[in-house]
Amino acid sequence: MKQRVAAARWFLLPMMAALAVVAGWPLMRSIWFSFTDASLTDLYGAEFIGFGNYLRWSVIESTGAVRYRGLLVDPAWWNAVWNTLRFAVVSVSLEAVFGMIVALVLNANFRGRGLVRAAILIPWAIPTIVSARMWGWMLNDQFGIINDMLFNLGLISTKIAWAANPETAMTAVLIVDIWKTTPFMALLILAGLQMIPRDIYEAAEIDGVHPIKQFFRITLPLVRPALMVAIIFRLLDALRIFDLIYVLTPNSAATKTMSVLARENLFDFDNFAYGSAMSTLLFLIIAILTVLYIWLGRVRFDGGDR
Repeated sequence: MKQRVAAARWFLLPMMAALAVVAGWPLMRSIWFSFTDASLTDLYGAEFIGFGNYLRWSVIESTGAVRYRGLLVDPAWWNAVWNTLRFAVVSVSLEAVFGMIVALVLNANFRGRGLVRAAILIPWAIPTIVSARMWGWMLNDQFGIINDMLFNLGLISTKIAWAANPETAMTAVLIVDIWKTTPFMALLILAGLQMIPRDIYEAAEIDGVHPIKQFFRITLPLVRPALMVAIIFRLLDALRIFDLIYVLTPNSAATKTMSVLARENLFDFDNFAYGSAMSTLLFLIIAILTVLYIWLGRVRFDGGDR
């Protein structure tokens, strides 16, 4: 056993070294830049300014009032935090429900099941940029097929600019994300469903247990470990969502997330230090939420419960 543990450590060493180079070092540099006055034109000449990018204050001599500045009192940042959390909670919740339904269908025995399983993965296989551009055309208010269908069915009286209207922009983003990533959630849940022994269902049917009770008493408890892992994977993706929103609803305050806002400050506005502070807080928020989810949900990655 000691030899196996030692061999496992040696096999893990190259992977850990690669992670340290491509992930650990950039993360540490980003955290460091958040405490400096760095800019894109002078990264190596940056000077340490402490927590000035996060919070600083000054006193107005004429009135004696205190003026606070920095990321922690930036309305744009907190709007991005709210947009990100709202998007993550709604999208992951709906994807879990729809993914469970799709997985239950795919787990049943019917003719052509293999073809359906392959076809259901097509939305997930399409690159996000392509999906965003495709749905952008479909949701267009002038020539989009979605507006045309709803208008012809009498569900809307005027065509809607789904991605451009602040009231519907988040809905448009959620529709595209749920359409694209529900198959991924269904795939992970399906793997958990196929691990459940069929004997349990046969015994329940002999005892006369209703299919709905079978789902809540047998299927859901046994598939819970796979479901919890699937949710955490999707939650991590949703909290750092960037490409879909950047392409589908650019420059929209109603959908701007933490990643989009950080990218704008890092490169578009040349507020590199301020953008690094946003990236650091984004990392901390994701880490805290992930730890809380694992702790409160009693998630184990070996397929069991605590």
